[in-house]
This record gives sequence, structure tokens and C-alpha cells, in this order.
Amino acid sequence: MFERRRLILGGMLALAAARPARAVTLVRYPRSEPQGQGDQSEHYPVRLLRMALAYAGQPHAIEPTTYKMGQTRALVELQNGRAIDVLWTMSSRRREAELLPVRVPLDMGLIGWRLLLIRRSDAARFDAIRSPAALQQLAALQGHDWPDTDILRANGYRVDTGSDYAGMFKMLSSSRADYFPRSVFEVWNEFDAFNWDDLMVAPGLALHYPSAFYFFVRKSNPALAETIQYGLERMMADGSYARVFNDYFGEVIHRSALSLRRIFELNNPLLPAATPLARRELWFQPGQLRK
Repeated sequence: MFERRRLILGGMLALAAARPARAVTLVRYPRSEPQGQGDQSEHYPVRLLRMALAYAGQPHAIEPTTYKMGQTRALVELQNGRAIDVLWTMSSRRREAELLPVRVPLDMGLIGWRLLLIRRSDAARFDAIRSPAALQQLAALQGHDWPDTDILRANGYRVDTGSDYAGMFKMLSSSRADYFPRSVFEVWNEFDAFNWDDLMVAPGLALHYPSAFYFFVRKSNPALAETIQYGLERMMADGSYARVFNDYFGEVIHRSALSLRRIFELNNPLLPAATPLARRELWFQPGQLRK
């Protein structure tokens, strides 16, 4: 009996040794503007992507493009299956029609919580605003291809647009718009990184609209979407997702003091019906860090 078991085990080991190892799949993502968040290897979506693939137990390597890629080009490259395999961006009906979303919001909806970057000389004017109607009289600044532009306009807000990320801060500084709404996880890093002496975060105000910031892959690559989804769900289940969220966003959430601000609620007409808003564990609420 012992000899028989030894032979069976030996045969299994021989088969395992003969079986070719699974090839490592390269997952390419767009190198983007650092936006004050330092080394791209530590950029939150990159960190989350790396962890999700590891949790899924699949042999993957991730790699940025060798050149910086703006959002419009990245969307085209992904849809056409050329330079990248995954990107992260705000969801919209159009984007979910053209690409395949992984419906776990990477930021727990923080991208829809917006603080207003303004000129210091306008601090008193913004401090006096008590209604959306008053803010709607002023000109917001957004990227020409950002979903936020359409969201703000659909809610009656005036919006001027720019096409150059760094240039938009110069536009604000030179009075070509009145305020620049930025998410709570963008505005403080940008404010510290660009070090504009004449700019500040508006006191006492915030905007909010439900918004999902997802990983997207091309529709012909559902296996990658399933792998990332599985890894993220495992991270949610064992608490590591919340720990990464707190590590990365805890300080800016505290600094933003959302529970002490006047929050103007906006509708998001771009939000697809399939957005998992009913999964409360996926969404941030002011005054509450994830545990």
C-alpha cells in the first residue's frame, strides 16, 4: 500500500513539474499627471490595482505607459485595445456603454464630494454664500472632457472649461473663472503641490453629487474585469480595502471637515442605473471613516 501511494504521489509530482507555469499577464495603465500625489507607484489607484490582482491570486504584472496620457486619449486607447488594458475614471452612461466597468467605487464616492478652490481675495464673498442660487451666479472651472462639467451644467451651474490640467490653476488665478471644484482627495494635494499664494479652499462650502470612480477595461476583456472585481471584493471582505482607504484618505477627510460645511446637493444625470448605491458599505458619509 505504501509503495502504491508513493508511486501515485510521484506521478502527481511529475505531472505538476511537467505542466507549464501560467504565464504572467501584463496589465498596462496610463501614466497620468501626478496631481500632487507623488510617485506614480504610490498613486492610490495603482496601489489598489496591484493589491486587487494579488488578492485574486492571478499572475499579473502592472506597468504604466512610458509617456503621460490625458484622459481623452486614454479612453480611446483602452476602447481600441492599444496602449493600455485598464484605466480609472468617473463613471457615466456613455463610458459604461463603451467600456466594461468594475463596479466597486475605488474612492467610496469621495470624488463626488467637492471643495471649492478660489482666490484668497474672494474669501469673504464665498463665505457669505448660503444657497445654490448664489453660487450658480459665479463661474465654475472644469476640464472640457470631464463628466463633472455636464453634471454641474445640468444642475444650473455656470461652467467655463480648460483643456490643460496645470493651466486651469493659472486660469483661476488670473480671474478667468471664479472657483474650481475639486474632490476632497485632490484639492489639498494640489493646493500643497502647486503652492499658489493667491489661492485657497473656500471656507464653509462643499458640493456633493453621487458619483462612482471605477476601474474600466475594454469590453473584449471580461476576464480582467472579473479578476479585478474578485480581488476587490476579497479586500472588502477582510477589511484591507477599508484600511487602504483610511491610510490614503483619512487625513484629507479630517482636513476637509465636511460635516461642518454647508453642502449643496446636486443630481447626477450621468450616473448609470446599475450603480450599486444600495450597497452602503461601498459609500463614504461625512463624519465616518471606514473601519
